[in-house]
Amino acid sequence: MQASMVIVRSAIDSDASGIRDLFRAAYGDDYCYPQFFDPSLLRKLILADDSIVVVAVDEGTGQILGTASVLEEKGAYTDLTGEFGRLVVHPEARRQGIGHKLMQGRLERVRNRLHIGLIEARIVHPFSCRIAAAHDFSIVGYLPAKLQMAFRENLGLMVRHFGHALELRRNHPRIIPEAYQIAHLALGNCSMQFDAIVDEESAPYPYEDDFEIEELTTDGWAALLRIERGRLRKREIFGPLRLQYGFFKLRATNAHYLIVKDKGRLVGAVGFTLDAPDRVISVFELICMQDNAVRFLLSQLLRRCLNDHDAAYIEIDVSAYAPGMQRTLLELGFLPVGYIPAQVFHRTERLDIVKMVRLTVPLNPAQDRLIPEALPMAEHVIASFTSREIQPRILEALDHMALFSGLNEEQMKRVASTCRLEVFETGATIFEEGTDSDKLYLIMKGNVEVHVGDRLKKVGSVGAGECLGEVSALSKKPHAATACAAAEVEAAVVSRDDFERLIRHRPDIGVALYRNLALGLGSKLQRSDLALLQK
Repeated sequence: MQASMVIVRSAIDSDASGIRDLFRAAYGDDYCYPQFFDPSLLRKLILADDSIVVVAVDEGTGQILGTASVLEEKGAYTDLTGEFGRLVVHPEARRQGIGHKLMQGRLERVRNRLHIGLIEARIVHPFSCRIAAAHDFSIVGYLPAKLQMAFRENLGLMVRHFGHALELRRNHPRIIPEAYQIAHLALGNCSMQFDAIVDEESAPYPYEDDFEIEELTTDGWAALLRIERGRLRKREIFGPLRLQYGFFKLRATNAHYLIVKDKGRLVGAVGFTLDAPDRVISVFELICMQDNAVRFLLSQLLRRCLNDHDAAYIEIDVSAYAPGMQRTLLELGFLPVGYIPAQVFHRTERLDIVKMVRLTVPLNPAQDRLIPEALPMAEHVIASFTSREIQPRILEALDHMALFSGLNEEQMKRVASTCRLEVFETGATIFEEGTDSDKLYLIMKGNVEVHVGDRLKKVGSVGAGECLGEVSALSKKPHAATACAAAEVEAAVVSRDDFERLIRHRPDIGVALYRNLALGLGSKLQRSDLALLQK
């Protein structure tokens, strides 16, 4: 289909049927959001005060070739945050620049009305990411298995700032080490100086279970609304809804609250929305008068999400200035997947948020088609989830390694969180003499033979519980030998950058590791000398 002349205009009521036909042509009849096949619901979207819908029209035929939208109240009231929704072009009209025209049309209509524009872009097809990047949207996250289409798709999280958003941003957020790399990438992608403070000291909320939990009804709404502390003065979780919107409006948006009571007295609540087709739950508000009830409330919410709602993906936008809450969520199985500078407006300034996700379905990146700008973020998030899955095995193995002698349980967990598992089949080359390396290998299983010279003369071996490649990784010099798997090898692998970052942030761990590395290296050198003397 070759369009004669394409114009982009605001959608009108009579466009609903054409937009429906466009979605059907693009996605077929099995699209996971059936509301886009209902003209009456599309008309509501077109006419709503808080949404902008544009269409690309062939002037010659009048056919709608593309559509895109912006939901202006994606954030809470006065957050000035908008979600740039699905951009769709007719399959037969693609590669004609229509997507770029639709994006430009949206930007022209909202640039003076928003501070933040967000996009959750499909990356199975990279067109959305490419178009967004061409219009100054930056990668700030990777959302694993969030979208249910033919299979669970991963999404790229992108942001663009408008107006005075960054001038109003509060600086020096405090983040846990596990959020450091994502924050560093996101701020850099947004051309911002990294100013976050890595917080190793803040403790998570304590767990106590002497509370009652139940679902909020109209009877408890007014009493809960009176709780100011936590909801306004110490907000740590953010989202697009608030308790003051009213009980019935909240229910109309499929929002729910769990309330917690202490000896019959209401002391807090947590609000969440359920997207049943995608099995996605988003936590949008936490209200609590007692710190000792916070973890209980979040734990009960998590239990209900998993048992009652069969959630596949649970997300929370947590304040980048609340490391204790970040640490609590980490211990409840959430991992950082995104970092959005200046996303929410609170009182007189805009705050950064860390997006954290608990995933209960497999993460499958095989179908991803990532633009270059998204690759480092995706690799980091994928590695984090992979590491989380195998962390118990790594912890068990590390507990028997001399390198970690003297570390306590918390320090061991911190080290394990930087590792990922690699497997080498029998005979596989792990690294070659003369090549550069930025990895340190902690052998968990199997045996490695070490050779030097053109004739590959064996000079030693490394077995389970020992390190490999540490000299090259730490000295930044080429490998002095070749290492091959004598039998299948499983290794916990730490990159040099991650290792140096860990030591910089945790010198207490660094002192022990360097001492143990020196002892282990000395032992291996003695074995190598002995092997050479016996030849």
